[in-house]
This record gives sequence, C-alpha cells and structure tokens, in this order.
Amino acid sequence: MKFLYTITQMKHLLLLFILMLVLSCDSSSKESQSLIDLKSKKEVLIKEMNRIGTELKDIETAISKLDTLKKLMTVTSLKAEVKDFNHFIEVQGTVKADQTIELHAEMGGTVTALLVKEGDAVSKGQILATLDSEVIDNSVLQLETQLALATTTFERQARLWEQNIGSEIQYLQAKAQKEGLENSMKSLKAQARKMKIIAPFSGIIDQVFAKTGELTSSQMPFLRLVNLSTVYVESEVTETYLKAIKKGTEVLLNFRSIGTSAKASISQVGNFINPNNRSFKTRIDLENPNNELKANLLADIKINDFKATGIVIPSRLVQKDSNDKAFVYTIEPNGSNHKVVKTYITETMNYNNLSFISEGLLSTSILVDKGARLINTDEDVKLVP
Repeated sequence: MKFLYTITQMKHLLLLFILMLVLSCDSSSKESQSLIDLKSKKEVLIKEMNRIGTELKDIETAISKLDTLKKLMTVTSLKAEVKDFNHFIEVQGTVKADQTIELHAEMGGTVTALLVKEGDAVSKGQILATLDSEVIDNSVLQLETQLALATTTFERQARLWEQNIGSEIQYLQAKAQKEGLENSMKSLKAQARKMKIIAPFSGIIDQVFAKTGELTSSQMPFLRLVNLSTVYVESEVTETYLKAIKKGTEVLLNFRSIGTSAKASISQVGNFINPNNRSFKTRIDLENPNNELKANLLADIKINDFKATGIVIPSRLVQKDSNDKAFVYTIEPNGSNHKVVKTYITETMNYNNLSFISEGLLSTSILVDKGARLINTDEDVKLVP
C-alpha cells in the first residue's frame, strides 16, 4: 500500500510539473507576442510622426510665403569696395651713422691744448688738440741744421763733380748724407703730426674724454666726432620674410621720441642669417640735413611687403566653416524680401582689420554687416540702413 501511494504521489508531482511547464510556455508565448505588437505599433507611430512633420513643414513654408507680417532678422549691409590694399611687416630699428668715430691719439703724450669743446662744428683736416711734442720739435730743429749743412755740402760737391774736380766717392757720400737726413726729417715730421689730433671728416664734437695736462695713450679714446648729415636705420627681420623684402622695398618710418615720420626704401638686404635668432639685417639710408635724427634713436618700421588693388572688406565679416574654409554672407533679392547666401571667398592677406579678397566677390556684391553672426544661409532677412 505504501508503494502504491508513493507511485500515486509521483504521478501527481509529474502532472503538476507538466502543467507548470505548459503554463510557463504559454506565458512566454504571450509575452513574445505582446513585444512584437508593441514594436509594430511603434513603427506605425514613427511613420505617422514623419508624415505629420513633413506636412507641418510644408504648411510652415506656405504660411511663410503668405504671411506678410512675419518677423524677420534685422541686419545691415555693406557694399564690397575696390581700393588699394597694403600689407606691412612691423619691426623696430636703430638710427646709426657711418661717420661716428672715437678718435685716439696715435702716440702717447701729455695733452698740451684742447682746441675744441663739445658741440663745436669742425672741418675736415682741422687740428682738434695737441700733445707735448717738445722732444720731437727739438730733434727737428737739430736735424734742420744738419740738413742745411748737408745740402750745402752736396751742392758744392755736385758743382765740382760737374767740372771733373774731386772724386766720385766724395760726391756720392755727400748725396747719401743729404738724402739720409731728408728721410730722417720726413720721419720726425710724421711723428710730430701724430702728436696732433686732426679731424678726419667734417662734423660735430659730441664728447671730449681727455683733459688738458692729462697723460693719454693710443688705447684711450680722446674725443667722439659725429657727422649726422646722412644716417641709416638698421633693423633685424625674421627669415620668414626673406622672399618678401628686397632692395627698393618701400618702408614707413616713425620716430616716436621726436614725433617725426618719413617715407624711404630698403637700401640693403643682409646676406647672412643670424643663427641665434634666425633673422637678417636691413639698411635704410636717410638724409638728415637738420641733424634731427640722433645715433641710436629708436625707429618703428613698417615694411610694405604686399600691395594690390582689388576687393577690400572688413576682416570681421570673414568667417570659417567646419572645413576651415573662409566665407561671408551676401544678400540677394528674394521677391519682396532679401535672402542670405553663404559665399565662399579666398582671403589673400589681411592687415589693420581689413582683408584683401582675391576670389569670390565682385564690386557689386552686397555683404551682411551687423548681424552676420546670427543668421543662416537661405534665410530671409530685413535690411535696415
């Protein structure tokens, strides 16, 4: 009996398991069917939304065309202009003078006289100062006496030799004595000249370093002499602009310290690139008749490396798209309104808030000015003066 009861229990358990399995499958089947239905409904709704969106867009377009009271973005316009455009490289330079030197005594000695003072104008060859030359002067006097005697002796010996009187050796000795003393005299006079400070060119005494009674030498500067009638401005320009700068390139100079400006041109372009700062030197020669420009005066230099005539617009109107292409917004008539057009351009150069446009615009082009950053292409806008 116990065994039969156990079998019966097992049958009941088996039937219960089968029933649960069937119910589980049925539930899973129902859930799967529900998910499929939901997805189908979703697809239907998406299609309906797309259809409604398309119809709404068409309706808005129709309303836009029929609605004369619609609100438009207000912008101002600017006409493209054809004019001269100049680009400048801005650097700094220094005024220098070829005829600016510090004079030194050729021989050491005591300063016996200063014949000029600072600020004096002097001429080429003028004696500026003298050194003690007493020893040399005494030697010259002694030599003059010896030379006079030697000259007289030689002249008499020459007359006798012409008359075939005396020996040839006496004639040659007298001649050699005279010529030797003449050479010695030249040497002494040359030394005497070195005891004087002489102006090598005309100019202005800028500074006197020596003092009367002071012992000086050839290593010590005696005075500074300058001639500023012609000067030049020297500057260093980075090698990036080497191809753009040539002899004759126009420049604008501004000397802020004295409030003076000038136009000039490059006189010389250096042939050496400084390895320390990768720059080369330029020279600009200038006339300076009033000596207004002083040595080492700073100059602001604008080198005109590009100039052309064409379409010039304000740089603030130029924008860039995601591909880094330059464009501007132009305006075209659109019925009773005006439409914005995205116009791609080629910006060749820009300087001082102006851009030179080589491609993309005509002299008749009308550009969006104020409001250009707030509009989109093909948008209708309202123009105001």
